[in-house]
Amino acid sequence: DIFRVSFGAEAEREDLLLSRYGFVHEEWPERRTASEAEGLAASGTPEGTRLRLARRDGKPLLEGIVARAADGGWEALFDLDATESLYGLGDLLRGTLDRRGCRADMWVRNVVSYLPVPFLMSSRGYGIFLNTTLRHYWDVGAGRPDRLRVVLPGGPLEFFLFRGESLKEVLAAYTRVTGRPCLPPKWSFGLWYLCHSDADQFEVIHTARSFRDRGVPCDVIGLEPGWMETLYDYSVEKQWDAKRFYRPRTGMVPALKRMGFKLELWLCNDYDLSHEEERRSGRPRPAQPSRPEGFVNEDVERDPRLAKVVRFDAVTRPEEPWFEHLKKFVDDGADLFKQDAANQVREHPDRLCGNGRTDREMHNLYPLMYSRQMYEGFRAHTGRRPCGFTASGWAGVQRYTGSWAGDTGGGPATLSACLNLALSGHTLTTCDMDVTTKEGIHYGFLLPWATVNSFAYFRQPWLLGAELEEVFRDYARLRIRLTPYLYTHARAAHVTGVPFLMPLALEYPNDPACRSARGQYLLGRELMVAAFARRVVLPAGRWCDLWSGQVFNGPGEVECAWPSNRGGGLFLRENSLLPWGPCVNYVGEPSAEGYTLETHLRKDGVAEFDLYEDDGVSFAYEQGAYTLHKLRAEMSEGVLRIQAPAGLLIEGVTAPVEAYPERMEVNGERVPFE
Repeated sequence: DIFRVSFGAEAEREDLLLSRYGFVHEEWPERRTASEAEGLAASGTPEGTRLRLARRDGKPLLEGIVARAADGGWEALFDLDATESLYGLGDLLRGTLDRRGCRADMWVRNVVSYLPVPFLMSSRGYGIFLNTTLRHYWDVGAGRPDRLRVVLPGGPLEFFLFRGESLKEVLAAYTRVTGRPCLPPKWSFGLWYLCHSDADQFEVIHTARSFRDRGVPCDVIGLEPGWMETLYDYSVEKQWDAKRFYRPRTGMVPALKRMGFKLELWLCNDYDLSHEEERRSGRPRPAQPSRPEGFVNEDVERDPRLAKVVRFDAVTRPEEPWFEHLKKFVDDGADLFKQDAANQVREHPDRLCGNGRTDREMHNLYPLMYSRQMYEGFRAHTGRRPCGFTASGWAGVQRYTGSWAGDTGGGPATLSACLNLALSGHTLTTCDMDVTTKEGIHYGFLLPWATVNSFAYFRQPWLLGAELEEVFRDYARLRIRLTPYLYTHARAAHVTGVPFLMPLALEYPNDPACRSARGQYLLGRELMVAAFARRVVLPAGRWCDLWSGQVFNGPGEVECAWPSNRGGGLFLRENSLLPWGPCVNYVGEPSAEGYTLETHLRKDGVAEFDLYEDDGVSFAYEQGAYTLHKLRAEMSEGVLRIQAPAGLLIEGVTAPVEAYPERMEVNGERVPFE
């Protein structure tokens, strides 16, 4: 169900940098040519090469023409069915989920397109991934409603076609090619608080202590650019600002660790990462090319100030990987780095990289190289799971890092970014939480990651006013109790390639009302979140409002209501089993409390949940060092029966009002319930 389509000689594939540097999976247990493969046919016509992709049962699925364009590039034209919806392309065009009728410029840019992904999938059961780092263009039925047009101004041309019985199958196939989402450390699912950029060690320690004293669970304390001696230091000579952070390794950092916090440091980068990619590729390094005086990138406007080719040599040490200079900060106690968009989102038409390539090929690739080198550098140095955090990326970035929606706040537009990234294979997403509204707090805490950024502000919860502080505290406690649930679904995403922040279109592709729903999403299979939306689409089945206990029947729409101390809707799906963990100060804090199980069962219904546990920090799970606790709930003849492993402490069970049983049993023994 995965087809690679290449035009041109095999030798030209050297120009496909995603393949050269191993970002695209190349080694398959079975490889067949097009003539041998079932489902894909190619034939020559006067217009170009006609491709036909069929379903597994032989019925037509996708058909189109691929041809050379007049400018030497390529053009692909595929027929669109009148009923299909199309999803993907990453974080751009935030106003839509269904890309039908859109034009997309695939180029990493600040705010406009932080993380474009050259992948599109259809509700009919196919997907297309363009294996390129070049700027190119997708016209998804905008020029002509019945046509998908892809324009690549240069070559060579290679793309992958995927087919599946569902969008999930197509997405899983795409992440087989570009990489499964990474499994981050468990503590990353707690709350992150990033301090004011001018904060010193005393403000940091006071803020951290206040989280503990005020009963607000928090796992990460982050430092914005002000931690550096030279503000926004792009070099490998960066140091701590000694006036603000005096001997952090023996002072501030151990104090944070004793309170259970992890430490994050902000980064900017202007390093030539291509030297390291060439080393890792294991292929002969290209000769250093000579460019004629006056060379500029043809993709941007000519400017006489750009007449001289400029390399990265002002900061780059060609024989030294970028991560090398960060090791001392990891040894100081840094647990993760925030890879700011910074120069990644800027164009550099006058630059020539160490691999002989220009911005034309390297601009979109740069944030992907950055994330991989950070991930692999941290892993090699510590043996621990990295926790990457970036605003920018390209196809395959999900394999190395999570992302936030850039400098665009925490409102509805960032939700569109997260949903579109989920539909592009990327699952670990968040935004800069808007703590000034209950709606922003609700949404920010119910994302895969939860982050508060005080870059130029004072967003400590105790400075929000009494009402918002209490709302914030309640959501922080809800979040820490959800951590085992979120971690379990993060592991499932890592295994299957299907994100655990799921747009309704991904779970309910045949429901027309779900195809474009942007104000709600599934967070794992069991929970549905309504954010910035009063009118909520309910897919088929019964849904329990977790704030009120009221049960609604779908499919249909309801007016969503929530209590004054909440900021949005939260629903539990029918025949679900939700494990709530203990309320602790941080992930991994020792606790004598066990799990509380929340059930929502129909009469004679069954719910199962495989609760995942490992050490939360190492890669031992790759060798099988983990546990799946199999939980099961069944309602029959008025009795709610719970089955759980004997070693798993169950504190209690809750059930919606309309589904109260006459009695409850856990592992055959009668117990009280709420």
